[in-house]
Amino acid sequence: MTAPTPRRALLAVALAAAAVATVPGGRASAAGGTPPAGTGPAGAGEAEAAAAAPAKTVDNRFWYSYAHWRAGAHRGTTALAGARPGLVIDTPAGRTEYTDPHTAKKSTWEYAVWTSPVHSSGVPGTEAIASWNAHTPAGTWIQIELRATYGGGTATPWYVMGRWASGDGDIRRTSVDGQTDGKTTVWTDTLAVDAPAKADGVRIAHWQLRLTLHRKPGAAQGPTVWLAGAMVSDVPDRFTVPASLPARTAHELKVPRYSQEVHKGRYPQYDNGGEAWCSPTSSQMTIEYWGRRPSAGELAWVDARYPDPQVCHAARSTYDSAYKGCGNWPFNAAYAATYADLAGVVTRLRSLADLEVLIRSGIPVITSQSFRTEELTGAGYGTAGHLMTVVGFTAAGDVIANDPNSPDNASVRRVYKRREWENAWLRTKRHNSSGKVASGSGGICYLYAPARPSVVQIAALRAVGVL
Repeated sequence: MTAPTPRRALLAVALAAAAVATVPGGRASAAGGTPPAGTGPAGAGEAEAAAAAPAKTVDNRFWYSYAHWRAGAHRGTTALAGARPGLVIDTPAGRTEYTDPHTAKKSTWEYAVWTSPVHSSGVPGTEAIASWNAHTPAGTWIQIELRATYGGGTATPWYVMGRWASGDGDIRRTSVDGQTDGKTTVWTDTLAVDAPAKADGVRIAHWQLRLTLHRKPGAAQGPTVWLAGAMVSDVPDRFTVPASLPARTAHELKVPRYSQEVHKGRYPQYDNGGEAWCSPTSSQMTIEYWGRRPSAGELAWVDARYPDPQVCHAARSTYDSAYKGCGNWPFNAAYAATYADLAGVVTRLRSLADLEVLIRSGIPVITSQSFRTEELTGAGYGTAGHLMTVVGFTAAGDVIANDPNSPDNASVRRVYKRREWENAWLRTKRHNSSGKVASGSGGICYLYAPARPSVVQIAALRAVGVL
């Protein structure tokens, strides 16, 4: 039903003890590049919705244009022009050995490195989550690192935010937990300030990315990175959030419906099987909304007796071998971007009003929330962390969601009360069924859309702060 909870639980314990193109490119730089994702009817009032939204707590910055890639520091990499600009290996900077901690396989790789310009965060951040979109053919992989600079001027080490490949034949896709400098710590996919509640607390003021592209020695082809960046946020601790005003206009997107529960017990090597596949199931629903799906060849490994084999494929393609689950947020966005002309990022939104702006532009939104059974009417379950896809709103403003925690595909569509759902999604603190304080996602979501969005969708993404 839910993704594994260790990273969220550990982060909550740490905090308690201490007290979007290709799709989105926040703060498009002067270097320019046409922002990104799809088609859909326009929704009115985006500017008004943004103006009425809560104060800014999130800053997005993504690199994706030819000018963006040229702007960084190259050590063996080069910018690739074209319909979808990217970063590729030119002349390798050298060779390195990597021993996969999950297979003990030791291999030699050629590598090249790109380091982004320093980005000054628009908010004093307490968390940072990286996103990337890349093509990694067999014999290639990438490493994504982030280095932050605190308000006082000192810098963190380079933190590994992911070692990633679309397949699992060369390396095992993995996060690197537990990296810390005593002020900030990496918890799977999130770099978090250890003691944000302190009056003189540390904050992320600036940051930059470092991408290392790997390929087998002598190979003619290496990886291509189309998008890379991060979302930095300073979401206040809160058990409840201000209620947003509904648009009072019914709108529902036709998103395919898949249940994770029909896969229960299948492929337990990937997060103990389908019962825990809320994230990849939500990702697959949204990918197929945009008209993409894996080929017959890509699905050949799935038992032919199983329905919806693409959900099994999504689970395998998002599995994090260190986390031992399919709920790594950037890994899901990166999986979506392996499909032709799709882009994906992880960000936070401020309210359901923001989410309505995206829905009206034709962009469904995958959200992360946690709640007790009695806190979300009609769910019929409680969860420490669960992903679902918001596909629309009723005329009254209630949330229409494709909830993969359903017994079958036919029952995936749910309508949840607006106020209950909004609070479960946006809060950062909650009381669990034992009465103990636990963490909430603070509005985390995945946004997937075509790499070249429509004019309407560019306006919507800008209105919610992703572009």
